Amino acid sequence: MTLMALLLLAVGTYGFRLAGPLLHGRFQPSAEAQRLLSIGAAVLLVALLATAALTQGHGFAGWARPAGVLTGAVLAWRKAPFMAVVAAAAATTALLRLAGVP
Repeated sequence: MTLMALLLLAVGTYGFRLAGPLLHGRFQPSAEAQRLLSIGAAVLLVALLATAALTQGHGFAGWARPAGVLTGAVLAWRKAPFMAVVAAAAATTALLRLAGVP
């Protein structure tokens, strides 16, 4: 069962990757479809960020990690250099955990 699911997922992934070059120029989605796809991609990325930032295993990750993510988000919004964003987010999380914040 697991092998069949893995093979099906591999075939589906390859099909999606192959569809791009094959359909390029032959298929033009409407402006509304393009808008919805852009919104969908943004929603998917925010959901992934929220899941990674707020959960660990099957539960809440504690307050240190979301505080670090928030620090990084604010610095990225203020257009800080990428390395500064990553370093500040990691330092915030590390210092809060060092202080005993879960």
